[in-house]
Amino acid sequence: MVTSSARIPVEKTYKIYIDGKFPRTESGRYFALKDGAGAVVANICRGSRKDFRNSVVAARKAFAGWSATSAYLRGQILYRIAEMLEGRQDQFVAELVLQGRSKRSAQKEVLASIDRLIYYAGWSDKYQQIFSAVNPVSSSHFNFSVLEATGIVAILAPDDDGLIGLVSNIAPAIVGGNTCVVLASETMPLCAVSFAEVLHASDVPGGVVNILTGFKDELTDQFASHMDVNAVVYADHASAGKIQTKAADNLKRVVARTDNKWTAESAQSPYLISDTQEVKTTWHPIGS
Repeated sequence: MVTSSARIPVEKTYKIYIDGKFPRTESGRYFALKDGAGAVVANICRGSRKDFRNSVVAARKAFAGWSATSAYLRGQILYRIAEMLEGRQDQFVAELVLQGRSKRSAQKEVLASIDRLIYYAGWSDKYQQIFSAVNPVSSSHFNFSVLEATGIVAILAPDDDGLIGLVSNIAPAIVGGNTCVVLASETMPLCAVSFAEVLHASDVPGGVVNILTGFKDELTDQFASHMDVNAVVYADHASAGKIQTKAADNLKRVVARTDNKWTAESAQSPYLISDTQEVKTTWHPIGS
């Protein structure tokens, strides 16, 4: 009989999240995540260009259904994500501490992430009222401008905020009806795949959010140049020139969020929702 003191614990394998599933990277590559003392904390999937292409296919497949979902339901789903994250906050605090955060800082980040989701859940059925308009025209027509989702949003999450930076960029994209492919923090990736588990248990349809881990140097070109990506959001200055150049090939929208302090209230705004929306204008005749 093996005593408990001799038992070897089962180490968690951190996978990627594509189309509502948790595959290993198709390349079979991993990288070692180390703590401040140089000890290996976990082996993390090193996502490939093929993983990214698979994610875009999944996001495109999910887009029609998700963008047609009512604003009320999208808000309820974001609220459910917040509920699930609240129930697992001890796990996320522990993961942030493992990656170098102090316990107090980690607790603050997890609570801010929960509140951020609730904030955008509340905006789900209100942002249209803020940004839509009835336009004055000198003809016998009504002229309306309303927002609609732009499509697939590729997100390069900030490196220094493994959870709150991820949540703060995913939430405004999906509450507006977009689907997304996200490259998690390269230096703090643990919370990203754990957050994928929260999404998986929160009524988020498969393909709406796809999360990859890996190296930005390898994948930034793909995020910016893929012809079926409609917008790219990035959060570090180093990627700016490369993204602007590659994104020009299909005129995708580029959104820079490089100077945000993600735990601050100033980092949340309905304007982050409108960043990845298109304005649709409709003319309607008055009278018979």
